[in-house]
Amino acid sequence: MIYSEVRHDVTGSEKFQDAKGVILLDILPQGQCINAARYCSTLDRLKEAIRRKRPGLLRRGVVLQHDNATPHSANLTQQWLQRYGWEILPHPAHSPDLAPSDFHPFGPLKRHLGGMAFETEDDLISELRNWFDNLDVYFFRVGIDSLLSRWQKCIDLHGDYVEK
Repeated sequence: MIYSEVRHDVTGSEKFQDAKGVILLDILPQGQCINAARYCSTLDRLKEAIRRKRPGLLRRGVVLQHDNATPHSANLTQQWLQRYGWEILPHPAHSPDLAPSDFHPFGPLKRHLGGMAFETEDDLISELRNWFDNLDVYFFRVGIDSLLSRWQKCIDLHGDYVEK
């Protein structure tokens, strides 16, 4: 399973990861935002990154977990996903319990970046990439396992709040 996270508080970025690590970190140029066309372009880059980094995954099938943000639920995006046969893990509307960024990995990243100052946006992007590249695979496995258990609890509770 691959999960996607959109973050606009550190940089405008979208991160795709699985239990082995980050597959694609797509950082938007300053001042741009993600719309359906941009998200489909990102999915094209993700497909190529999967082909390079996770050989065979495209044949076995991609399960993508992303929230119900407009770019994710837009008709253009749904058509892209259907064309490539990617499965979407259901995400109850307005369910913060299934937003991986609420519990993993952005807490540790915020602690890592705390107190740092960057001269340029490129310096920040370089530090982000370096931090993600140097994480142990165990870090990503814990995040995916946590997401799966939270997802199951949320489904079992019919979308009600999941206690930590």
